[in-house]
Amino acid sequence: MALVQYLITRFFARDEGQGLAEYALILALIAIIAIVALIFLGGKISGILNTVGSSI
Repeated sequence: MALVQYLITRFFARDEGQGLAEYALILALIAIIAIVALIFLGGKISGILNTVGSSI
């Protein structure tokens, strides 16, 4: 009986690590999307900030 309880506890302990890995993958995906957006929109954002800065 103790062996079964140990195996069940060990199985659920692995599940928590899996959840952490999923959060890390989501965070990495968001970071990649943000970097790509900055690469494509960087010039436009820079122009807008320069316009705002010069008008102040």
